[in-house]
Amino acid sequence: MPTKFRIVFFTVAALGLIAASAEADHAWGTYHWARTANPFTLQLGDNLSSQWDSYLATASSDWSQSGVLDTIIAAGRSSPRTCRPTAGRVEICNSRYGRNGWLGIASVWVNASGHITQGAVRMNDTYFSTVQYNTPAWRNLVLCQEIGHTFGLAHQDENFSNAPLGSCMDYSSNPTPNQHPNQHDYDQLELIYNHADTTTTLRSTAAALRARVDVPALANLATLNLAREEDETAAEWGERIQHSARERTSVYKKDAGRGETVFTFVIWADETADGHEHDH
Repeated sequence: MPTKFRIVFFTVAALGLIAASAEADHAWGTYHWARTANPFTLQLGDNLSSQWDSYLATASSDWSQSGVLDTIIAAGRSSPRTCRPTAGRVEICNSRYGRNGWLGIASVWVNASGHITQGAVRMNDTYFSTVQYNTPAWRNLVLCQEIGHTFGLAHQDENFSNAPLGSCMDYSSNPTPNQHPNQHDYDQLELIYNHADTTTTLRSTAAALRARVDVPALANLATLNLAREEDETAAEWGERIQHSARERTSVYKKDAGRGETVFTFVIWADETADGHEHDH
């Protein structure tokens, strides 16, 4: 009997504006970080255990090749279990979050003006400890993609049967060619951030640059939390407002209070022991 589970990705998304192919616009409407000039700098808070650090360094370096944004790895400010967001930046976490079907999550908060205010990325070690997903290719693809979602990028392609596009924003059953951004991703970022704002939702980078050191307490906490599992269900994602044919993708929307909304974009997939996809 094949084992069936779901791979879930959380992102900001606008109903009807999700890209369906590599040629399509793969941005979420007009959602973006507010900033007064380009290139802007976005902090990535490192709440990861040591086995993930090299993958975060790769993703940060890859995305910083964009002409409009730079990322810096800053000391984490959250418990890996809860991965609570910090205003103006993105917290990156890993832990055993449970056999709940999702492999990675990027949660993004948007204010009433349509500006991204904070983000949180979680890597689910419950699945990354399995033979199928405990590979450099899968770790690179998922972490790169989830961080990309926090900039305002959606997927270039969501059809697992299509040939890989050579982009981590292409979710495919073959991760090897899709471990890094491609030129289409960088071009899309240029379009998203082709204007300046009068204010910023970004956290100041000065303190983060002074604090770019390891945080042993958080690293130890991440290790300890690997022994604990916890489930998370769709009930926590809010209202489902869209789904694709065969329910390969779903979009959820939740009121976060104080004028902010969390949009949740979910990719559902069936994976089996023989590595082939099966219909729902």
